[in-house]
Amino acid sequence: MKLPPLRALQCFEAVARLNSFSKAADQLNVTQSAVSHQVKLLEEYLGEQMFSRHGRSFVLSEVGERYFEEISHSLSNVANASQLIREGQSGKIRLALYSSVAVKWLIPRLDDLRQQYPEIELSLNMMADEPKCSDQVADCFITVAPPKNNFVVEFLYAERLYPVCGNKIWQKIKDKPLPEAMWQYPLLSVQNLFPGAELGEDWRQWCRHGGYELPKTATMNHFSHMLLAAEAARYDQGITLMNHYLMSDQDRQQNFVRIPLHEVHTGDNFYFVYKKSRAKQADIVKLGRWLKQQCLE
Repeated sequence: MKLPPLRALQCFEAVARLNSFSKAADQLNVTQSAVSHQVKLLEEYLGEQMFSRHGRSFVLSEVGERYFEEISHSLSNVANASQLIREGQSGKIRLALYSSVAVKWLIPRLDDLRQQYPEIELSLNMMADEPKCSDQVADCFITVAPPKNNFVVEFLYAERLYPVCGNKIWQKIKDKPLPEAMWQYPLLSVQNLFPGAELGEDWRQWCRHGGYELPKTATMNHFSHMLLAAEAARYDQGITLMNHYLMSDQDRQQNFVRIPLHEVHTGDNFYFVYKKSRAKQADIVKLGRWLKQQCLE
């Protein structure tokens, strides 16, 4: 496939569409002489005059008019196809995020997003592990491990953990010294909060941060995911540490009690991430602004 000089083709299309060399130069952000040079190159390549010139005025020649009709639609298709890959379809956004963040934090808030931005059609891709920041996966991401290059990275929140339990356990410990009373119940530990550490590292970190010593006699049950530990705590099977962003008002009303003790930072920060090529995509900008607003609230 032999193509004409594409820059020359772009300049010709702009001049023909705008009926002006100066306006074409402004739109393409080049000089008028550069546009004239590119149009001349195209005419030399095709062996035909694209414009009939009369002094300072000009019109499309018969050949130029036919050529413009043929190539303008094709260039538009190329531009639209490229924009679709770079920015995605307007109004439709695919967001990849951890399943716990989706289920416990984002989904309960989606009605507010719809009210503020009804034009955004958001689809969620829930990931058990770290989402791969690729167009094949989603248009934007919530992650604790943002790519280092070619992405916009916007801070959302720093993860903190505090102890929670069901109401039945709380009624038994609320009038006793804390945290000593907690050690009489199973501690529900989440394995993936501190990757690479030994089992129970979440509770050891919490105790260390508060100046407590975790008793060797404490019973500890292990879970692969925070959602599993949270549900076990809801049904009074023990006490767990929960990310403060994952405990909604609805949770507090449904047999969840936050034990009034200190928090511990896990060291993970959550970010909203998308490609720099999408930085001007209005729907993604709106979504990022809304997510940060929710975190502040």
